[in-house]
Amino acid sequence: MAAPPTSGTTLNDLPDVILSNIIAAVVDVRGRNSAALVCSKWYALERATRSSITLRGNLRDLFMVPTCFRSVSHLDLSLLSPWGHPLTSASDPALIAHLLRLAFPSLTSLTFYARNPSTIQLVSSQWHNVEHLKLVRWHQRPHITTAGDELKILFSECGKKLSSLDLSAFYCWTDDVPPALESCPSVSSNLTRLNLLNPSFSEGFKSDEVKSITKACPNLKEFRAACMFDPRYMGSVGDEALVSVSVNCPKLSILHLADTSALSNMRGDPEHDGFTQEDAKINVATLIEVFSGLPLLEELVLDVCNNVRESGPALEVLNSKCPKLRSLKLCQFHGVSLPIESKLDGIALCHGLESLSIRNVGDLTDMGLIAIGRGCCRLSAFEVHGCKNITVRGMRTLASLLRKTLIDVRISCCKNLSAEQSLKALEPIQDRIESLHIDCIWDDGSESGFDLNDSFDQGEVSNDEKHFKSSGYNDYYDAAAIGNPSKKCKYSYDLNSSYDLNGYENGNVYGERTWERLKCLSLWIAVGQLLNPLTNAGLENCPNLEEIRIKIEGDCRELPKPSEREFGLSNLVNYPRLSKMHLDCGETIGYAHTAPSGQMDLSLWERFYLIGIGHLSLRELDYWPPQDRDVNQRSLSLPAAGLLQECFGLRKLFIHGTAHEHFMMFLLRIPDLRDVQLREDYYPAPENDMSTEMRSDSCSRFEAALNRRQIPD
Repeated sequence: MAAPPTSGTTLNDLPDVILSNIIAAVVDVRGRNSAALVCSKWYALERATRSSITLRGNLRDLFMVPTCFRSVSHLDLSLLSPWGHPLTSASDPALIAHLLRLAFPSLTSLTFYARNPSTIQLVSSQWHNVEHLKLVRWHQRPHITTAGDELKILFSECGKKLSSLDLSAFYCWTDDVPPALESCPSVSSNLTRLNLLNPSFSEGFKSDEVKSITKACPNLKEFRAACMFDPRYMGSVGDEALVSVSVNCPKLSILHLADTSALSNMRGDPEHDGFTQEDAKINVATLIEVFSGLPLLEELVLDVCNNVRESGPALEVLNSKCPKLRSLKLCQFHGVSLPIESKLDGIALCHGLESLSIRNVGDLTDMGLIAIGRGCCRLSAFEVHGCKNITVRGMRTLASLLRKTLIDVRISCCKNLSAEQSLKALEPIQDRIESLHIDCIWDDGSESGFDLNDSFDQGEVSNDEKHFKSSGYNDYYDAAAIGNPSKKCKYSYDLNSSYDLNGYENGNVYGERTWERLKCLSLWIAVGQLLNPLTNAGLENCPNLEEIRIKIEGDCRELPKPSEREFGLSNLVNYPRLSKMHLDCGETIGYAHTAPSGQMDLSLWERFYLIGIGHLSLRELDYWPPQDRDVNQRSLSLPAAGLLQECFGLRKLFIHGTAHEHFMMFLLRIPDLRDVQLREDYYPAPENDMSTEMRSDSCSRFEAALNRRQIPD
């Protein structure tokens, strides 16, 4: 007898309201696209619930923009192809702008490439209800009769609902911002978020400009700005400007002030003691007054790059006056943690912190680190940079104290923390950490830089450890356990508990332990150095690593030819889930053309760094070619194009530089490649394409050839 038919319930039987909420919760773009292909009902629901779109099409094809995404509230037009070309360069820019307005009528957030004033006027006039605007421009500022005219056009067109303005990637002059804000009080008084943290500023905002900006925008809740803190310059930001920020904008929840030199992300000198020649014009009394005037502060960044001495008392006040503070970043602040006996002080009293970054603190020691670990017990993210006096002992103890919460760590430019030493220090959280940055400074075999048994087997105790024991730190750091492998510390971070006399267990630093939750790894490495020692340093087992970011920095004009044939990317095949890579050679300086005898030009250096990349199962790659600063050229070379075409699994490839058209055609041999773009997102972006470089017509031909191909999935 045949079984009676059964009527099963499927996901499609859910009410439309519930199903639309489920689809709206999907944030991955490919996931949403797959959902839209299930059936016509899912297609309609996906289109109706999509809130953000980034258009990547060619300017000449914008007349085909889809009209089914009418609920989109955020639109990004800054990545249209050819990259950096203004919307006004289209054949009929007014028609294109009109079609965009009809296709996306509900916009409240807009990002676009503002190459010239006419583009700003054309785009901003289409949406008068927009609340958030971000302008992008890496090309040089066009000649303007009066400072601030571009922003005045923007304010006059966008309407009074504008509450957030982001100029962090928009090249202009600092002189342009204050007069524009002062001339449109109805707009500036409505702003709650203002981002002026632009790395292309040559000097940054000075004291009078900071006061003018904050006075014009009294309702700011988020304020980010690149400032001039160097006291050697007239008008540098100091006590008076900082006080004006707290007086003019008392509602601030996010304050980020950084010296322009801090925005370059250039690595410092590990041998530097952390003190600059000049002291910033900021004293402790001023800091206390500023913190007292900003009770709603949740995130604070003061990247001053000049000495702020004896800052501990001010940071103690920060804890009581800003109880909502969760994120703190300080640069060149000295005295942040100087515990006496077992008493916590300074930054260690900020018990609510969840993210902390300390840069170039000249007097920070292991004791200070341990105090921070004891006091800031909620930290989930911690960065230390340029602190010469800290060692494995202090960093390892901090990691042990924060084992339950710490998942994001960045260690860079610290003299006593090489790659292997940094990984040793993080062993207590090795099974919990999710994001990690280290410098690839390799210990040579003859000088490890840190011997776990050095001096302690002979009964000697260092001054710091005597201080620990005499000051009540014995519960947190049992120095005697270092010399006695059978004795365990309270937090089980005995440096010798599983090591032999050479500090290794069976030739492996970590034995069988893995970095099982590590998903993102960031590395800095000097030009000419190899990546090969990475796995032997302690990162051989990262089963869930998905993304790696590698920055290579230095002047290869001063180096001979490398002794090895390749940099070592092929070693990354040990990470089975690795699918995303950022390979940044943008700060590698060399000869774009003929190199002197005995040296290599940039094409050969590119080959050195890219050999082996085809062995990896990458899906997304961002690549910054090396540069020749003398001719302002960052261009993909023939060897690089040939090696990139071997990445057969790539779907997205973004080259942050220029390339010849026939080099780009090599990339069509990658079968699944779907999204490719040349982005000159560095300052100054070339104004005119070179005769042999890729022009707008070349980009269009390449993209047409790419889009003609059938993509299997």
